[in-house]
Amino acid sequence: MSNLNVLRTLTRGVVLSFFLISASVAMAQGGMADDQSAALVRDLEEAMGGRSAYDELRIIRWNFFGFRDLVWDKHTGDVRIDVARDSTTYLFNLNSGKGKVRSGDETIEHPDSLAKALDQAHRMWINDSYWLVMPWKLRDQGVTLKYLDTGETEAGEAADVLSMTFSEVGVTPQNKYHIWITKDEKLLKQWAFYPSASDADPRAIWPWDNYQVVEGDLKLSFDRSDDKGPKDVRVYQQVTPSVFTDFDRPDDF
Repeated sequence: MSNLNVLRTLTRGVVLSFFLISASVAMAQGGMADDQSAALVRDLEEAMGGRSAYDELRIIRWNFFGFRDLVWDKHTGDVRIDVARDSTTYLFNLNSGKGKVRSGDETIEHPDSLAKALDQAHRMWINDSYWLVMPWKLRDQGVTLKYLDTGETEAGEAADVLSMTFSEVGVTPQNKYHIWITKDEKLLKQWAFYPSASDADPRAIWPWDNYQVVEGDLKLSFDRSDDKGPKDVRVYQQVTPSVFTDFDRPDDF
């Protein structure tokens, strides 16, 4: 499957499981998990550098599948997306929902067209950021984790396998994932996508590997072995404000 076809599949499916629990024990941020899954998530977060390190990280910049570039200020909710293929730039805020869009040389002014474009941008951010920070979203409201069994990744690493389902949040809460947390490193190293929670077989299984330290002890997975997902990740504590306000990106950014 080409990267473009994978991208289209995920924008329809993977995309909107981002915010999304209904099960045993409530975790700190509102998600639900059995005791074994909750303990594994705690070990995973520690292995990635710790929850406080992730929460304090402010601005992330990355490329998704080679198709678009994103910048996200986690503290303010400001997002910039540049799509080279159709020369479109989206500038918007996740909290207010407000923003502006330029396609080619034209700024989209009509209210209905702008609303549609901003909705598309929001969906892109949900999908693309999930591919980058999903391990930090396992505690989220609407997520249910269930311990399944021990297993092995396709790379041969012994792992604990968890099921992740969603409830009452997002556009596609029927999606399901399986995730593999390795016994040795305590890192999430593989994930599988099921379009429906009732599906017996996954549509795809991907590695979640090549963790790299991005700031302090904080680790993120990118530039993965299958050449899919997030690439060229960079982090900042501050950037030129015009990154989120001007369609023309600063020369030094």
